[in-house]
Amino acid sequence: MRLLFKSKRLEALYTELKGEDKYEAGVVEAFFNVMSRIVAASNEQDLREPKSRRLEKLVGDKKGKYSMRLNKQWRLILTIEEDKQGKYIQVLEISDHYK
Repeated sequence: MRLLFKSKRLEALYTELKGEDKYEAGVVEAFFNVMSRIVAASNEQDLREPKSRRLEKLVGDKKGKYSMRLNKQWRLILTIEEDKQGKYIQVLEISDHYK
């Protein structure tokens, strides 16, 4: 799927490895694993497996957003958008699930 980044900081992490020191090493590695899955996905359904990193719909104040697990504590928060070119993923943030 196509990717867009809401945050220049996350885009720099993805494209240039800038800012990786702000996260634990395992979080950055998991971020790249999840990003690879997103890019390789042909549709939203492809992101629902495996269960350990599946796409999950959020509720409450994050309604309309989704998360994908990076580890027990950290999540990649994103939205699924659509324009004339079709559906795409907008990457919003890496979030501490327990804060």
